[in-house]
Amino acid sequence: MRTLIKHILAATEPKEAVTVKGWVRTRRDSKGFSFLELNDGSCLANVQVVVDSGTPGSEHLAHLTTGASAVIDGKLVASPAQGQKWELRATRLELVGTADATYPLQKKGHTQEFLRTIAHLRPRSNLYGAMFRVRSRLAFAVHQFFQERDFVYVHTPIITASDCEGAGEMFRVTTLKGNIDEKPQADFFGKPTYLTVSGQLEGETFACALSNIYTFGPTFRAENSNTARHAAEFWMIEPEMAFCDLQGDMDLGEEFLKALARYALEHCAEDLALFAKFVDKGLQERLKFVVERPFVRVPYSEAVEILKQSGKQFEFPVEYGLNLQSEHERFLTEEHFKSPATVFNYPREIKPFYMRLNDDGKTVTAMDVLVPGIGEVIGGAQREERLEQLHENMKLHKLKPEDYWWYADLRRYGTVPHAGFGLGFERLLMFLTGVPNIRDVIPFARTPGSADF
Repeated sequence: MRTLIKHILAATEPKEAVTVKGWVRTRRDSKGFSFLELNDGSCLANVQVVVDSGTPGSEHLAHLTTGASAVIDGKLVASPAQGQKWELRATRLELVGTADATYPLQKKGHTQEFLRTIAHLRPRSNLYGAMFRVRSRLAFAVHQFFQERDFVYVHTPIITASDCEGAGEMFRVTTLKGNIDEKPQADFFGKPTYLTVSGQLEGETFACALSNIYTFGPTFRAENSNTARHAAEFWMIEPEMAFCDLQGDMDLGEEFLKALARYALEHCAEDLALFAKFVDKGLQERLKFVVERPFVRVPYSEAVEILKQSGKQFEFPVEYGLNLQSEHERFLTEEHFKSPATVFNYPREIKPFYMRLNDDGKTVTAMDVLVPGIGEVIGGAQREERLEQLHENMKLHKLKPEDYWWYADLRRYGTVPHAGFGLGFERLLMFLTGVPNIRDVIPFARTPGSADF
C-alpha cells in the first residue's frame, strides 16, 4: 500500500516494506547504484531512494529524469548521510511516466513571473507546493473556526441580480447576442444578472433565520486593475451574526485573525519556514506579533489626524472623507501603534448603502481590521436594520429600492440588529505567507487579459 512521503519521513522505526509514488526531483548516478530524490507533494521534503544496478526495474533509470513519475517498493532504513534520518533502499522500481528534455522545472531558480506562465506545473515547485498546502490547511481552519462557534455554513449564489457594493464593476451573465440591454427581459433570467461580488446580502437573510452563519466561496470583480493586490476571481469569507452590533463584529474579526495566524504557526511550520527563508524573513515574527498583541481600536477621524500629523510623506493624500490606502494602514500598524489595529466609524459617503448610520448622521458603523505588512484584511459593519433609514441610504447611493425588495423585507418582518464582515481569502494568505502578489496565492489567477489554464 502506498505511504505518503511525509509519513515516511516522520517514521520512528525502520520498515521492511514501503511503497512510494511520486515525481523525480533529481537523479545522481554512481558506480553500481543511483540516488533518486522523490517527492509526492505531501510535504516539502523529498525522500532519498537508493537503487542498486540489480534492482528489478533499474533498466529504466536512464529515463527517470527530473519530472518523471515512478512507483518504488523498498525498505526504509536509517540514512548514513547528514541532514536526513531515513532513506529508501529500492527493491523494485516502476517507471510510470517519462518527462522529456523540455520539462521546464529543472533544478535551478525560477522567477515567479516565469512560473505564472506554467501554472499547470508550478505546484510541483517547492514554493508553490508549500503555498497550496498552506491554502488547503487554512481553508480547513476557516471552517473549523466557525463550526466550533456554531456558525452555519451557507452556500450563497454565484449568479445574482444584486450589486452589493454599488461599484458597478461586475461581470454580466447573459445568453443574449448583440445589444444585450435592448430586451433584458428576453435574457435567461428575465433580467440583467452578474457574477457576484459578495454573498453578504443573501447571507444576511440566513442570519435573520439561523442567527450565526458564514459563507466561503468564489466572488468576482470586473476591475481593470493589474496591481499585486487585485484579481478578477477570488474567494471570500463572510460571517453574518444576528443580534450583533459593531462591537461584537470587531471582536469576532480580531479573534478570527488571531486564530488563523496561530493555526498557521502551529500546523504549517515547515512550509512557513520556506516562506520565511526565501520570501519574507520577518514573517514568523509578524505572525507572532498579531497573535500576541491586542488590537488597538481607533475611530476613522482620529486615524486621519494621526496620519496628517505624522510628518510622513505619503504617495496618496490624507484627508477626511477619503479612503485610507495601504500605505496609510501600514503606517498605523507598523510605525504608530506598533500593533494590529481596527479603524471604525467611517464617513457614510465612502461606504456602501447597507451600513448602519450612526447617531451623528455623518458616519456609519463600518470597521476595517489592519495588520502589519498588508494593511486592511477585513472590512465589515453593523448593517442598517431600520427600514426607513435603509431606503434613505439607497437613495443616497442612487439605488432602486424595488431592486432590493426582498432585502428590505428583512426589516419588515422581525428586524434585528445584525453585523458581519468580509475577508478575502487570498489577502489572508498573502498576510500569512508573506507572498506579495495575489497571483501567487491562488491556483489559477484570473486577471485582466489573462484567463489561461
